[in-house]
Amino acid sequence: MNKRNLKKSVLKNEGFSLIEMMVVVVILGLIVIGLVTFFTGGARSWMSGQSQLKAQREARQAMDSMVREIREGNSFVIGAGNLSVTINYLSSFVKDPVTYKLSGTLIEREVNSVSSPLIKNVQTLSFTSTDLSKVHVILEVDVDDDGRPDITLNTDVNLRNYGL
Repeated sequence: MNKRNLKKSVLKNEGFSLIEMMVVVVILGLIVIGLVTFFTGGARSWMSGQSQLKAQREARQAMDSMVREIREGNSFVIGAGNLSVTINYLSSFVKDPVTYKLSGTLIEREVNSVSSPLIKNVQTLSFTSTDLSKVHVILEVDVDDDGRPDITLNTDVNLRNYGL
């Protein structure tokens, strides 16, 4: 290769222009923004799902606790507006009456005028009965405070010790 050809080949390999570099940076930036948006949305969705699962677990535990105590009773009294229930027990149980009631958005368990919180974000708690040995319980929880219940649980509870 002579000197003239070498000079031409060196001049042809000048590298990238500023415009070409800017186009590459813009394209890579758009790709990175798309990936960040995708992963952020996925993380937000995962966190929302986790809070929904936690609320559902807490609602199920609260319902199970209420059902267990109602089932042990031998009589009950449903309060005004169907928002509370007081369960009475056989004297042989040596157990004081228990009241479950909705206070705002919190279900409280009350024994001897001492209240303890059971679950929060409750939208609806209703106790109804068609006969003296069965209580129907409806529990609705609003996890995201949008005014619509996200979790709805309802069950019928038969008193095991009714009439004893």
